[in-house]
Amino acid sequence: MMIPISMALIHQVCSPSVARALRPRCVAAVPSRNLSTSISPPARASPEAPKVLIGLSDQELQQLAVDFGQEKYRGKQLHQLIYKRKVKEIEEFTNLPLAFRNDLQEAGWKVGRSPVYQSVTASDGTVKLLLKLDDNRLIETVGIPVEDKNNKGSVRLTACISSQVGCPLRCSFCATGKGGFSRNLQRHEIVEQVFAIEDIFNHRVTNVVFMGMGEPMLNMKSVLEAHRCLNKDVQIGQRMITISTVGVPNTIKRLASHKLQSTLAVSLHAPNQKLRETIVPSAKAYPLEALMKDCRDYFLQTSRRVSFEYALLAGVNDAVEHAVELSKLLHEWGGGYHVNLIPFNPIEGSEYQRPYKKAVMAFVAALESHKITVSVRQTRGLDANAACGQLRNQFQKNPLLVDSDISQSESAVAVAC
Repeated sequence: MMIPISMALIHQVCSPSVARALRPRCVAAVPSRNLSTSISPPARASPEAPKVLIGLSDQELQQLAVDFGQEKYRGKQLHQLIYKRKVKEIEEFTNLPLAFRNDLQEAGWKVGRSPVYQSVTASDGTVKLLLKLDDNRLIETVGIPVEDKNNKGSVRLTACISSQVGCPLRCSFCATGKGGFSRNLQRHEIVEQVFAIEDIFNHRVTNVVFMGMGEPMLNMKSVLEAHRCLNKDVQIGQRMITISTVGVPNTIKRLASHKLQSTLAVSLHAPNQKLRETIVPSAKAYPLEALMKDCRDYFLQTSRRVSFEYALLAGVNDAVEHAVELSKLLHEWGGGYHVNLIPFNPIEGSEYQRPYKKAVMAFVAALESHKITVSVRQTRGLDANAACGQLRNQFQKNPLLVDSDISQSESAVAVAC
């Protein structure tokens, strides 16, 4: 039996820490732009939906085969090749007729796998990857292995995946927000992150958490499509999937209507509205009372309790008084909640500091004395700079230059000189 991995541990890897080990390999194409802190992402032109096989269901793949004049069972073979064998290129679909493979490629279809641009491995086995998308944007995904000490050789592998390129919400302590926002990810770009982690570890991903770059609720359509694919096609149980959010108006209600059995993790970070607004700018558009009401209603509609994430910032929200206030807030809105405490790991340019262990333990004791279940995240992957947004920020805030762009830039410099 595999041991469970705490959500607090996940948030450690997908939350800020210092990262200086790597040097950028590519030049940014254009200067970065100041982005709004509005709760809605800036208007951006979304790329045209590509002809990508990853993300398609068994029925959709069967229909695709029929559309190309093939028997339905060829679609089932496609499903096996994509989701079981994880084949990366159509030309490698050797058990399909050559004519069918050629027709797919000539029509512009592809599997939908992105190359790994950079990877970093920690001494504890945690691995962070940067994937290079078709538009030369980079996204992060993290693989976190946990060995079951009671069942030697058994490993639970969690993929911490991104839902956006960057994030528009710009929480004050988050490195991803400091890197700016580019666009939403499409469903195949979400699902392929899981495949990339499996390739690196040569092991099946058992758990998925939407706690990487971006706010999943601002890309709910693609997140739900990817969730369906991960559950139905990749065969990861719904209860092994967690969707995290800092809170976006009306979206928790919409998520509840789908009646998923996955866990909803809400990044709270403060026990009152005034303090929360200083940490999470988007909280101004989504008052704490409204957020807590939506969390209570979510439980009533789905029978799935909400987990609350709380980043401890020294001298800001880590006092015993804050813990007592937090416990009262949770009891007021239904009780029985679980709190994951995440002691902050400083990032470059941040005014926040990590709390002392004594303060963390006092916070834990205060919550437990008020009958709140609490856990504290374990430190994972810090020597690999495996903190959400930091590795990507070292390499990119803008699209990478393609070879033609580099040649043009060099020519322009030569003319100017």
